[in-house]
Amino acid sequence: MNKIDEFIKKLSNFKVNENVHNQYENKIRQNNLKLYLEEIKKINPRYLLVGEAAGYQGCRLSGIPFTSELIILNGIDKLNIFGEDKGYKKTDEQEIIQKEKSATMVWETLSEINKIPLLWNAFPFHPFKENNENSNRLPRKEELLQGEIFLKSLINLFDIKTVIAVGNIAKFTLNNLGYKSLKVRHPAYGGKAEFKEQLTKILK
Repeated sequence: MNKIDEFIKKLSNFKVNENVHNQYENKIRQNNLKLYLEEIKKINPRYLLVGEAAGYQGCRLSGIPFTSELIILNGIDKLNIFGEDKGYKKTDEQEIIQKEKSATMVWETLSEINKIPLLWNAFPFHPFKENNENSNRLPRKEELLQGEIFLKSLINLFDIKTVIAVGNIAKFTLNNLGYKSLKVRHPAYGGKAEFKEQLTKILK
């Protein structure tokens, strides 16, 4: 078993808290993540973009941070990543193919600056509000500590040199975990232009 397979196995077997969904218990999402990490490994990025946690319209369904089902199925031609032809699949949990604003904005920006960093979340699972799986909530302190194990593994696995926090919460989290990081504005809530400008300066 290679290191990517070991990493995914640990994710899929991880016992999450109440009001948290482990999306990697699903075989299709395990495979989506494997395909993604293998694609990224070939690119050999030195930058890691870290978000907060998996969102219910994005990573919760696709298995890939900052990435929706629509993106993994359609692919991004300019960057030659994702697509059904490469083996990415949708689960049957929801009939309609989901898209997510943040995911769309992140990948539009990466396409425009023609760079592919590694994407991950401080807490890799989906925390949701009580009795509502179609919602997002902030990960708790103990959950972020649980996520640190996977964050460290990924940084070592990919020889990451620069960690970039997407938004204030990701920056605060990384500081608490002892990681030095740069910060860019989160693209949501009118932040797309600033996100693009800040990320372009760092990646170029």
